[in-house]
This record gives sequence, C-alpha cells and structure tokens, in this order.
Amino acid sequence: MDVNAQQDPYKNIRPYHDNEVEAVLQSLLYDDELIGAITHYQFPRLPRWISRWLKPVIRIALAREFGEIQTIKGFQLTVARYMSKMIARSTTKLSCSGMENLEADEAYLFISNHRDIAMDPAFVNWVRHQNGMDTVRIAIGDNLLRKPYVSDLMRLNKSFIVNRSAKAPREVMAAVTQLSSYINFSIQEEESSIWIAQREGRAKDGNDFTDPALLKMLYISQRKKGSFSEVIKRLNVVPVSISYEFDPCDRAKARELAAKESSGQYEKSQYEDIESIVKGITGQKGAVHVHFGDVITGDFDTPESLAAELDRQIHLNYHLHASNYIAAGQLDNVTAEQIASFETRLAGLSEAEQAKLKQMYANPVVNCRKDQQESA
Repeated sequence: MDVNAQQDPYKNIRPYHDNEVEAVLQSLLYDDELIGAITHYQFPRLPRWISRWLKPVIRIALAREFGEIQTIKGFQLTVARYMSKMIARSTTKLSCSGMENLEADEAYLFISNHRDIAMDPAFVNWVRHQNGMDTVRIAIGDNLLRKPYVSDLMRLNKSFIVNRSAKAPREVMAAVTQLSSYINFSIQEEESSIWIAQREGRAKDGNDFTDPALLKMLYISQRKKGSFSEVIKRLNVVPVSISYEFDPCDRAKARELAAKESSGQYEKSQYEDIESIVKGITGQKGAVHVHFGDVITGDFDTPESLAAELDRQIHLNYHLHASNYIAAGQLDNVTAEQIASFETRLAGLSEAEQAKLKQMYANPVVNCRKDQQESA
C-alpha cells in the first residue's frame, strides 16, 4: 500500500490543510482558465481580444487578494467579505433559530434539506460564523468539480468530495466506505462539524425526504464498532431546515420537471450546474431562514426509522413564507402585493411549468401540515 495513503487516507477527498494553502493559491494564480472565468464574469460584454489584455490585471489583483492568506480560516474570512455583500444584495432578511440547541465546542453532523447547490451550506456557515462558532466541512459531489480550479477553491473552503463518478461495484464500495470513514473521523477524532444534504441532488419539487441510503453510508465503515443506533448517536446528528422565500432557480427547475413529465427525460447543458450555482448565489431570494433542529439522541435501529425522524423535524421546522402559502392556495394572511410578487414568477411559463413551480412552493406546506396531524 502507498505510504502516503496510509498516513493520510483521506487526502484525495478531504479539505485542504493550512500547510497546503499557500501552494494551492499560487497554482490558482497561474490557472488561465480561472483567470479567464473571472475576467469574463467581471467584464462579460467585452470582446475576447480585449479580455486577453485584461488577464494580467486580473492576475495582479488576485495576487494582492491572496497575498496575506496563509490558512483556511484566512481564506474563509476573505470569502466572508464577499458573502456579506451577497446577502445584502440578494436577500431582504436572513434569520435563524434553534442555535440554542448547539454547543460551540461540539462537533455535529448537520443533515439538511437541499434547495440550492452553494447557498444551503453557505448560509449554515454564515449563521454559525455570526454566532462565534466554527464553520462546517461541506459534502460536495465530484460532478460539480469537473474543473480543477473549482475543486481547489471548494477544498480551500472546507469542502470534501463525494465520489459519484465511480461505476464499477468495487470502486463504488471503496468510495462509499472511504466517505463513511471520513465523516466519522471528522466528527469523532478531529471534532469538526459536517454539512451534508439529506439526499443526492436538490429537492427540485420542494419535497424534502431523506434517502435511507445516505444513512446506511454513515454506518458502513463502522459496522464492527457497534449497532446502527450506537454509531449514529456518536455522530450528533442535527436536522437542518433551510427555506427561501424565493428560489432564484425556480423557473429553471419548473421547466426541467415539466420536460421530464412530458417526455420522460431532460438533457442538461454542459455548464448548467455552474449556471445554477451562479444564479443561486446572485439571484434574489427574499427572506431566508435556517433552523437547527434537536440533536437526535433516541434509539433508531434502522436507516428508515432515522430518516422518518429527520423528515419530521425538517418538515415541522421549515419556516413557511408567504410564497409557500400562496402556492398552496392558503391566502388568509397574505397581501395582494405578495400575491402579485409571486405571480410574476409564473410569467412566460407554460401551464405545465406553472403547475410545477406552484407545486415546489406548496409542498413544504403540505408536508408540514401532514406531520402536524400525525404528531397531534
């Protein structure tokens, strides 16, 4: 076996360490694709030949930005400055609740509903940072990391890689076991909290349900160390509900869902995931709320029973906005202005697409009411 792999068995998936930061930042400065992407983002309407002349200027500006950064925390503090501006521009309000359930010096496994590729974990990190708590390590699929510079930037921001590209059964099992081992190691040995979505991919239809396969993954590397219930208790699992008054990607999601329903398939464009990330970051979100549920301490002997408890908390603690009530046809406490604002999101969509958009906003209301009735 490779000696380096024995000493650092998670090197190919884990976030970067402080002693790696300087070298990674230096390599990013000389990544022409990254410099080109930043140049295009800053000056989208300039002809390509002029953009080429601007690249050295962008590289100098980036070197100045990177110059003082020597640690992961330093990198994240730089990101936080941009995050603060983004929140001011793209949200009307950011609130959180349930923070009293958390201890500052404890490591948790935050299992969250999933609306936005980048912003869900970013908002969790932001509210923890604002409350003086450490940021979390973020699970991100390798399907989003096709560009090396994207992978580097995400790993500098405490992301770790979920290998979804493995196909052969043996490779899949090795990847799942390594991921399982890393999550347990991070929480129990390194005392670093983790954020992971409750299932692969965003819940584009607004239906937030946990995939039991995710919970089986958490146990697979720990089978010799106790029962499923015992292993889960050691992970300090906390359900997280994230709700957006408006989803910047809602119209794109509605078109995709309608296309799948009518033709049975939907073909993503090459850069659609990246476009969704950019739109999710820059688009208008209205009010955003993050709720941290109760730490799961009960005995859950199966992934299915644990998934049901996660779903119950996520549904009941989901902050319902006017947009949710309007889509669900519950108009008692909403204003004419709020109704008009919601209806602008339907403009230009087909009847089938409009139905899908309404459904994605209505489903959190439906799920909350159902769980309220079952809990009564």
